[in-house]
Amino acid sequence: MSEKQEIFTLLGGRVKIHRGTYNPTSDAVWLASFVPDTVKTVLDVGIGTGGVSLCLAHHLPDIQITGIDTSDQMLAQCRKNAELNNQSIELINTDITTWRPSRTFDAVISNPPYFRGNPAHHNAHHNADLTLWTQRCVARTRPNGYCCMIMDALTLDRVISAMSAHCGDIQIFPLFGARTTAERVLIRGRVGSRAGTTLHQGLPMNYPPILRDGLTIAQVLATLSQK
Repeated sequence: MSEKQEIFTLLGGRVKIHRGTYNPTSDAVWLASFVPDTVKTVLDVGIGTGGVSLCLAHHLPDIQITGIDTSDQMLAQCRKNAELNNQSIELINTDITTWRPSRTFDAVISNPPYFRGNPAHHNAHHNADLTLWTQRCVARTRPNGYCCMIMDALTLDRVISAMSAHCGDIQIFPLFGARTTAERVLIRGRVGSRAGTTLHQGLPMNYPPILRDGLTIAQVLATLSQK
């Protein structure tokens, strides 16, 4: 069996992914775990091969997911992964910075292209204007809906600045690897809210209850608060 035909899993085997030119990492699992369980419709911006959306579909089986990406190659692989997991995802080839649909969503999620330099060989979207990217994600979020993102800690300032113009109740959740400073940061804002910002203590990036056991961050925090 060739490498591209092999299958690997996320969430302790709950989500299956065809191994290909771009393979989801733990970032996908963490972002999916940060989406509130009250949402019914989700837009996944830069859906890639579908890792975030398929993990989210595990957490919220009745969710309606729309995914957009500029790469036909990514969308084709995402379609295969959705079929592998018996999931239905609406897929659209478009760019969030120019897309102007009339509809909005309960939540907009994105692992934005914060990488700089030469575009990847798999044609993923690199060198994006993160301020504009965040603004357009917020614009596609309905009033009182959520905009949720994960990014490298070094790019957090641009995302917070863009998000805070239209969002309140901003939740910042750092993730730690081997270093003493955060390597990734989850951020979630609620469109139209005037509530303040919460900076959470965070968790290690290899935290098994999230990555292996399939819990959400809300479930983990509820459990930790009882100890």
